[in-house]
Amino acid sequence: MMNLDYRPYPAPTTPFVMHQEWHELLFMHWRVDYGLLRRAVPTGLPLDTFDGDAWIAVVPFEMRNVRPRFLPAVPRLSLFPELNVRTYVTLDNRPGVYFFSLDAGNPIAVEIARASFHLPYFNATMQCVMDDETVHYASTRTDARGAPAYFRARYRPTSASFIPEKNSLEYFLTARYCLYTTNAQGNVLRAEIHHPPWPLQHAECEIETNTMTEQIGLKLPNEPPHLLFAKQIEMVAWLPQRITTAEH
Repeated sequence: MMNLDYRPYPAPTTPFVMHQEWHELLFMHWRVDYGLLRRAVPTGLPLDTFDGDAWIAVVPFEMRNVRPRFLPAVPRLSLFPELNVRTYVTLDNRPGVYFFSLDAGNPIAVEIARASFHLPYFNATMQCVMDDETVHYASTRTDARGAPAYFRARYRPTSASFIPEKNSLEYFLTARYCLYTTNAQGNVLRAEIHHPPWPLQHAECEIETNTMTEQIGLKLPNEPPHLLFAKQIEMVAWLPQRITTAEH
């Protein structure tokens, strides 16, 4: 897994705390108005753009083999669908992901992630079903801590696998090796992650329902999303650390 040359900055040297696998993942990206997106992201996090464009993503996938370091996977905790809404920020020259929400079909995992990683996880009723190469995905948020949010779509890969080249849009959207969040006191936290380069495929998708960005007051443009599919990738994660540099 430790392909370090591909990363934009060095991986941590301390031991990671968690292992995960992401399966049947679809990156759905839309260009959105920079000002609208800027207002939805904490002021301490500089928003990233690519050729002047800001991007928001809705990312459905299935989590598997979720487990702490050195411990085996537990059936009730280690396999469940997840659906993320995210954008991109860079702080201290470390490009990362900022999550607006993470819906998951496992109440225990939701509470552990909220407590350990300070991430906006929400409970949802979810399905991720394979039919040949087509993924049938559905999510209905059931958590009163978040606004109502619904997603239903079918998607499939349409090309051979490729690794995105550095400086490409695909690299910008996927080669992110940390995540940013804030705690109850408003402090910015950063959690490091590591995974191999994404084995991406082009994809197609039929969207039946998608209200996932309405929770931040952002209406998606009336244009097809930029789609990328990944069959499987393994990742490891470190616990978040409070960022204490003087300028933040």
